[in-house]
Amino acid sequence: MIIAADRVGKHLEDRWVLSDVSFVVKRGERVGLVGPNGSGKTTLLRLLAGEIAPDRGTVFLAKGARIGYLEQVPQADPGATVMDVLRSPFAELIDLERKMEELANRMADATLDEKQMEQILNRYQACQEEFEKRGGYEMEARIRRVVRGLRLPEDVPDRPFADLSGGEKTKVGLAQVLLSEPDLLLLDEPTNHLDLSALEWLEELLSQWRGAVVVVSHDRYFLDRVVNRIIDLEDGRSTLYQGNYSHFVREKEQRLLAEFQAYREQQKKIKKMEEAIKRLREWANRSNPPSAGLHRRASSMEKALKRMEMLKRPVLERKKMALNFGGQERSGEIVFRLEDIYKHYGREPVLRGANLVVRSGERVAVVGKNGAGKSTLLRLLTGEIAPDRGEVYVGPSVKAGYLSQQGWEGDPDMTVLEAFREEVPLDAGTARQILARFLFYGHSVFRKIRDLSGGERMRLRLAQLMHREVNALILDEPTNHLDIDSREVLEEALRDFRGTILAVSHDRYFLNQLFAPVYWLENGILTRFEGNYDEARRKRGEW
Repeated sequence: MIIAADRVGKHLEDRWVLSDVSFVVKRGERVGLVGPNGSGKTTLLRLLAGEIAPDRGTVFLAKGARIGYLEQVPQADPGATVMDVLRSPFAELIDLERKMEELANRMADATLDEKQMEQILNRYQACQEEFEKRGGYEMEARIRRVVRGLRLPEDVPDRPFADLSGGEKTKVGLAQVLLSEPDLLLLDEPTNHLDLSALEWLEELLSQWRGAVVVVSHDRYFLDRVVNRIIDLEDGRSTLYQGNYSHFVREKEQRLLAEFQAYREQQKKIKKMEEAIKRLREWANRSNPPSAGLHRRASSMEKALKRMEMLKRPVLERKKMALNFGGQERSGEIVFRLEDIYKHYGREPVLRGANLVVRSGERVAVVGKNGAGKSTLLRLLTGEIAPDRGEVYVGPSVKAGYLSQQGWEGDPDMTVLEAFREEVPLDAGTARQILARFLFYGHSVFRKIRDLSGGERMRLRLAQLMHREVNALILDEPTNHLDIDSREVLEEALRDFRGTILAVSHDRYFLNQLFAPVYWLENGILTRFEGNYDEARRKRGEW
């Protein structure tokens, strides 16, 4: 055992976020922590990391076990460079290296006698042996290896950590945690902002991790490839499942159906007992004199009913975002076409002779590394930017709806209700009814855009898109910031959409569910592969 939770509860603000959480994590186990947004996943990670204490129950950590914790938004000391952060797991080795330098400088002192020189030399050799034993000479190579695996730009190590983008901070924080080689890795959304190659590198590394891993992620493909157990958080309680995410989905469905059947059978039994008690009392009262024996039988049965452990009705379907794209008017045969497109930013070519054709009714995905030019390609199709060379064609009857990575790019001081009504001209009452279907209830419609999370902004933009007459959708990382339930709702809506879809995504589960063909963007060139993402990888010789 590395860590365990025993009936842990945590009260935040006005509710018990966690009420009854128990599990054990052993060495070699890779545990996925799943549950709806707000179910307490991050709170549980912070409890395991020792950042906060439980209000009831206990967290046990094995003696001497070291924890590495990656927050959703990694932090660093003010003024720290990226290299300072990356070298922080090696603080003791760096101190040893500094001592060796000091001793080497002292040995250069010509005034030392033979005995003093021997003492300093012995101390130097002892430090050197310890430095070598603990991997000091591999320290820089290990840092470079992790930086390369996460595809960090070459200039990043010299930059101030505070100047990095959110995605770069996540990568550096992940590198720092991995370099510390803890017994237990606690990772909160480590896949955010990673491109496909970095995701695959991380999956390979975690699959071979000798310690234990507890990871929160909405990336179902990642969970399928990495974890061998699932902890499902729901209503403050934890349920443990063996296997990966797909196995968990099947097992949970079967468990809920079995629980619902048991609940129904108990309700039938309770109804029969209540009817029997009522009949016995009626018979007892009709007797002359009233029958004490029948009354005793009724009382005995009533006590048995009170002693019965009542089963809670299982929730088979929780509240989810409601999504159904309208506007099914058919476009022409060719919806989008790029012919021999070139696009530069400064002197750097992003697209070099790119060609793409999307026909009516197709669901086409574009994949590639971060920075390969995928978003540039979509912005060319929406007319935001123009190519340096080549032709961009959009069919004359195409009514396209565009969803950017940010989900919302308008005035951040607008409220949710104002932003929705600006795009969809409806009265306030009707607009609020629609927004409730996207999980904006009550006073939340008056929150400002700037105060919304990434997932809430994405839900708002989807609400707007749903009420536009579109026959083509252009989606740039549409599953970013959405929890698993919302991703599944989006997939179902896109599956029912009879128009054309062109999407950029690194969500491989999402890609495999919906999209074929796949265009791979690499070195400015688009290559078309028939079939879904996994089939494209096989054809590229990656499997």
